Amino acid sequence: MIRNLKVCLVVFTALTCLMYAGQNVVNLSAAYNFVADVVTMSNQVVYPASFGPSIHSPFLIWLLLGVIVALEFTAGLLAARGALDLWKTRHAGADEFNNAKKFAILGCGMALVIWFGLFMSVGGAYFQMWQTELGAAALEGAFQIATLNGIVLLFINAPDA
Repeated sequence: MIRNLKVCLVVFTALTCLMYAGQNVVNLSAAYNFVADVVTMSNQVVYPASFGPSIHSPFLIWLLLGVIVALEFTAGLLAARGALDLWKTRHAGADEFNNAKKFAILGCGMALVIWFGLFMSVGGAYFQMWQTELGAAALEGAFQIATLNGIVLLFINAPDA
């Protein structure tokens, strides 16, 4: 039962990552505008100064959006592969099942890199996206996703006997 639960949670991680990536692709213009709003730091009134530069180059903004979407797809595909590997070995011995966790761990870890590393650390701390209504909402969502993926990562990584 625990192994099936681990598979299920990794499937949800994969779906979350892939759906966010897909939504960004089908709403590419809106995604670009959001990233541009964050990295240009143009709507910041609470802390209007920053110790580092903002980004105004459309090329760099598109590049950042491309990196975000590529990482979301990568995390989703890694987690999907991990879920498949776990599913295939759910009735195997403990060593084989534990060894099958590699891609599940990578997928969950990549999700943490995206939503904790990029959104919360870079977007929230450096670009101060918490100062706008949309940015604050995105940070709240990033916190939820990062926390849940961290919990899933710990649960998946727990050795199975």
